[in-house]
Amino acid sequence: MPDSMSEQLRRDMECEGLLECFHGLKELDRECFQALVKAKEPLAVDELAERVDRERSTAYRAVQRLLQTGFIEKEQINYDQGGYYHVYSPTDSSKITDDMQRMLNDWYAKMGQLIQEFENKHEQSETSAPAAEG
Repeated sequence: MPDSMSEQLRRDMECEGLLECFHGLKELDRECFQALVKAKEPLAVDELAERVDRERSTAYRAVQRLLQTGFIEKEQINYDQGGYYHVYSPTDSSKITDDMQRMLNDWYAKMGQLIQEFENKHEQSETSAPAAEG
């Protein structure tokens, strides 16, 4: 449990930093995500746009980025008379954290491979360099 509101704010900012770092999300994307987390039920884009005080088209672009990253899910609601609309809700947090852990593991493996390649190349250049004459 956080010691104070400032401690909670710091932790929230670190969490949002993770979202930005892992997925390159913009401030509006984070605002939309937080609005969906706080909502008691899934929201349509119009409702979400109202909550973040943005135009529908702007909110829709943020929703598309959040869908692409897997942070939110889309559900189709059918009208009785025909037609439909979509509502959005946050993805289960354990799935999001599993995805971020997998991305981190992939990044770590790739960095390890690049470091090894650098070391191998550096060793080859040292062994093929002529010895300095004295």
